[in-house]
Amino acid sequence: MLLCNDNSLYAGYTNDLQKRLKTHNEGKGAKYTRARRPVSLCHAESFETKREAMQAEYRFKQLTRKKKEQYIEEKRRSKEAVYVKTPDEF
Repeated sequence: MLLCNDNSLYAGYTNDLQKRLKTHNEGKGAKYTRARRPVSLCHAESFETKREAMQAEYRFKQLTRKKKEQYIEEKRRSKEAVYVKTPDEF
């Protein structure tokens, strides 16, 4: 998950996190992030399959901003995530 320059959150999946972050910041990523650069990584999770990652992305995108922040905080506390900024750091 990326934190955009306008403080919005962007969720997506990739198999190369560093490359994808660089692509977004070069303006070659998703249309949504092109106008909201720079972006920074605020949350990452690992999944066994692309299907699982896409399902998680879909579910996350259905949440309100408040619920997204709660989700990130819960993952941070449980240490289930690969990388997490606290909502205070947004």
